[in-house]
Amino acid sequence: MQFDEQFLVEMGLSAMPEEQKQKFLDYVQEELEVRIGERISRGLTEEQLNEFDQISDPGEAAKWLEKNRPDYREIVNRTIEDMKAEIRANRDKLVRPN
Repeated sequence: MQFDEQFLVEMGLSAMPEEQKQKFLDYVQEELEVRIGERISRGLTEEQLNEFDQISDPGEAAKWLEKNRPDYREIVNRTIEDMKAEIRANRDKLVRPN
């Protein structure tokens, strides 16, 4: 998923002050990574978490997840949709100028 001007438009945040847009997009990216990681890790053992932490190649990580957490794509999609709903629910607070 791309977090760019189009994402802001989709979320109804095109009126967000320009100086806040990139900071917000960076925050969304980081927050999603944390939330997805937390949700995926809930179904893994300590041994599996350690094994996954040793993988540095994104392709290998995807293969590992397919094998060890086959529902990871669903988790990713659900987490993105939850985040979008949260953003939409708070849209008015997010577009206020400082």
